[in-house]
Amino acid sequence: MRNKLLFICVAFFSLHLVAQAPKKETSGTIHAAIKKLNFLGSALYIAAHPDDENTRLITYLSNDIKANTAYLSLTRGDGGQNLIGTEIREELGVIRTQELLAARRTDGGKQFFSRANDFGYSKHPKETFKIWDKDDVLSDVVWVIRKFQPDVIINRFDYRTPGTTHGHHTGSAILSFEAFDLAGDKDEYPEQLSFVDTWQPNRLFFNTSWWFYGSQEKFEKADKTNLYGLDIGTYYPLVGKSNNEIASESRSMHKSQGFGSIGTRGSSTEYLEWLKGGKPVSKDDIFSGINTTWSRLENGAPIGKLISEIDEEFDPTAPQQSLAKLLKARKMIQNLEDSHWKNVKLSEIENVIYHCAGLYLEVIADEHYAAPSSEIKLDIEAINRLGDHVVLNQIHLEGIDQNLVLNKKLDMNQRFSQIEKIVLPKNISTTNAYWLNNPGTMGMYHVDEQHLISLPETPRVLRARFELEIENQKFTFFKDIVYKERDPVKGEVYKPFDITTPVFVDVLENVYIFANDEPKKVAVKVRAGKENLEGKVEIDLPKGWKVSPKDFDFNFKNKDEERVFTFEVTPPKKQSEVTFSPIVTLGKKEYSDVLAEITYDHIPNQMVVMKEKAKVVRLDIKKKGDNIGYIMGAGDLVPESLEQIGYKIHPIDIRNATEKELAKLDAIIIGIRAFNTKEDLNIYQYKLFDYIENGGTVIAQYNTNRGLKVDNIAPYALNISRDRVTEENAKVKFINPKHDILNYPNKITKKDFEGWVQERGLYFANKWDKEFEPILSSRDEGESAKKGGLLVAKYGKGYFIYTGYSWFRELPAGVPGAYRIFANLISIGKK
Repeated sequence: MRNKLLFICVAFFSLHLVAQAPKKETSGTIHAAIKKLNFLGSALYIAAHPDDENTRLITYLSNDIKANTAYLSLTRGDGGQNLIGTEIREELGVIRTQELLAARRTDGGKQFFSRANDFGYSKHPKETFKIWDKDDVLSDVVWVIRKFQPDVIINRFDYRTPGTTHGHHTGSAILSFEAFDLAGDKDEYPEQLSFVDTWQPNRLFFNTSWWFYGSQEKFEKADKTNLYGLDIGTYYPLVGKSNNEIASESRSMHKSQGFGSIGTRGSSTEYLEWLKGGKPVSKDDIFSGINTTWSRLENGAPIGKLISEIDEEFDPTAPQQSLAKLLKARKMIQNLEDSHWKNVKLSEIENVIYHCAGLYLEVIADEHYAAPSSEIKLDIEAINRLGDHVVLNQIHLEGIDQNLVLNKKLDMNQRFSQIEKIVLPKNISTTNAYWLNNPGTMGMYHVDEQHLISLPETPRVLRARFELEIENQKFTFFKDIVYKERDPVKGEVYKPFDITTPVFVDVLENVYIFANDEPKKVAVKVRAGKENLEGKVEIDLPKGWKVSPKDFDFNFKNKDEERVFTFEVTPPKKQSEVTFSPIVTLGKKEYSDVLAEITYDHIPNQMVVMKEKAKVVRLDIKKKGDNIGYIMGAGDLVPESLEQIGYKIHPIDIRNATEKELAKLDAIIIGIRAFNTKEDLNIYQYKLFDYIENGGTVIAQYNTNRGLKVDNIAPYALNISRDRVTEENAKVKFINPKHDILNYPNKITKKDFEGWVQERGLYFANKWDKEFEPILSSRDEGESAKKGGLLVAKYGKGYFIYTGYSWFRELPAGVPGAYRIFANLISIGKK
C-alpha cells in the first residue's frame, strides 16, 4: 500500500480538543479506551444537518460495540433558526458546527462535513440537487468514506421516498447510496487518490423506525426480513450511565435548536434495514461476518492477545502498572505493515499511555488572539504524575519553526514550566473558519484545499509538538496553543488562541433605510487587532449617493483600541438599493473584515472573520404610528430593523405590563417562536387580547406547531401547520387586492416581493376561524396554494394578525418590499 497523508480518527477520548478545558480522564474512561483497542471496526452515520443524527445509535456503536464511529452531516445547519440568540446564516453554521463537536465529545463519535450549504427548507431532492452541486457533494461523501474507511454505513433517511420529507434528508440518503459503490472505484474522483486509497464498505443500512411506516401498528405488521434489531439500552458501570442517558446529553448539545433531551434507562431497540453489501450473520450484530479483531492485520493476532491481558489486569487504582505491557503492544503495532488500522490504533494506544502515565502537557498564550507580526508570551507546562523514566527532549513550536531543546527528566509529580516569547510570522495563516474564507454560492461553500474538505474546523497552525521518551520509547504529542483565564464565577475558562487580521471594521447597522431624501448618519467602528496602527477608513458609494467626509484618518496605540467614525450619507431622490463594504487602508493594504465573537457556555469561544457588508436603501415608504411594543421570542433583529424606518421600539415584559402602558402603543409585535419559548404568555395572554379589544393591533410572527405554550395563539381558532413556501421567488397572489394591508399607506405591488432571501415563509396556518381573512397566497412549484401565511381578524375594536412570512430574514436583509408591507401591517386600522 502506498504511503498517504494520514488521517487519524481517535474515538472515546482525545488529546486534541480545540479550546475546551482538557478533559481529566478517570480510570473508568482509561479502562474503556483499553477495551476499545481490541475492536477494529468502524461505522459511518450519514444525514443532512446537525441534529439529524441518532445519538442513541452513535453512542451505542462507539461505547458498547467500541467501533470507531463518525457522523457525516452534509451541511452545517446554516439555514436553520436560532433559539438561543440572533445569529443566523454563517454565524449560526459556526454555532451548530461546534454543537455537533460538543455532541461527539459526549457520545464518543467523530464529526465530518461536506461543502454543501444549508440554503433552507427544500421539499424535494430534485430541488436540493439544483442548488447544491450534486457531483461536488457526492465527491465529498466518497472522500469521507475513503478517508474514514467504514465497514458499515448507516443512513438516517430513506433514499426511496423523495418528496415525503426535507429534500436535504432524502438527498443525503441518495448520495450515500451512490457513494457506497463509487468509493471503491479508482476511476471515480481519481484526484483524491493522491491523499487516500479507494475503499469499499462492507454493508449499507437505513436506520428505520415505526415513524417511517406511519404508525406503530403498521410497523408491527411490516415485513422485517431485512431488519436488524439492536438493544441499545446498555448500562455502562465504568461511567455510571445508561447508553440513552449519554445519548440524551449528546442530543442536548443542540441548544440553538431547542433539542434539550431527557435521559432514559432500560432496554430499547433500534432497527436497521439492510440495503446492500454483505448481510450480517446475526440479527443483533451488524458487524457479524466482518473480521473486527487484530487478525484482520497480518501479524496482528498476538497484539489482540496482549491487549486482552492488559484489559484483564488493569488496576483502576494504579493505571501506571499497565504501562509496561502497553509500551510492548505499541512497539508491536509500530512493527506492522503500514495501514489505516495501524495508524488508528497507534494513535489510540499512545493516548492510553499518555493518561496511564498521568502526563499533562499544555501551552498557554497570554492573550486569546493576535495578528501576524505580533509578539505573544507562552507559558509551557509539563508534568509526569505516574510514570517512571519520562524525559522531555524538546518542544517544537509549529507555525513559527522554533525549537526548544530541553532534555529534561520529568521527575514524579514535579511540575516543569517555562516562559517563551515569540513573534508570529507576518505570513502566518489566520485561524478563521476555512469554509468562510472564499465566496461561495447559495448551495455550496468554496474550498480549494482537498485536505480541508470534511474537517469540522480549521486545523490550528500554531501548536506545540512535545517530543518525549517514556521508558526509552520516543513519543510525540501535539498540543494547540490555547488561552486560559480565571473567571470569578466560572473559575478556569479556556478559549482558542486565534490568529486574525490586524484590523476590523464594522458598520454598526446592517441596513440603513432612507424613507426620504434626508441625510442619515452611518456609523463605522474600527478596532485595532494589534498595537500601533495608523491608517484611514472610508465608504465608497456609487453615483447618486453622497458621503461626507470622504474618509477619516486614525492612529491607534493599543490593541483592542476602537473608535466610531460617523459619515453623513445623503440618498438619491429615487428609490435605490446598494450593498457596500467599508475599506480600511493600512499602508498599501486594504481590509474590509468584520469580527464576530460568538460566546456561549456550551461551546468554545468562536472568532469569525468575514468581509463586512452593509446595505443602504432609498425607499419609497409611508407609515402610520410611532410607538411599537415588542415581545421578544427566540431572538430576532426585527426591532432594530423597524427602528431604521423611524419606529420607536418598546420592549415588553408581559408579566408586568399594565393596561395603561399598553394603551400607549400603536401596535404590539410578537417575536418569532415566542409562543414556543415564553412560559408567561400562557398566563398573561389575556392582556394582549384586552389590548386588541380596546383598539390595538397585535402582529404574531411564526411559531412552530410543536411545543406551543398556549392553547391558541389568537383570539379565534387558528391551527399552525408545517406548511411553508421554500422558494424565495415563488409567485405571490393577492387574494383581496382591495384590502387595506395591500393599499394603505403603501400601495403593494408584485415588485414588493422581489429580492427576498432564502424563503417566502414557514409554519403557515392551514385552518382558521371564519373571522380571519387571508390576504396572500403563494406556493412552491407543483404544490397547492398556501393561503395561511398572512391572516387578519377584527377583534373588538382592534386587529390580530398572524404571519408566517419570514420578516425575521427579510427585514435584516434590507428587502425594500418587506419594509413596505410590514409598515402596512402596523398601520392597519389607522386610516
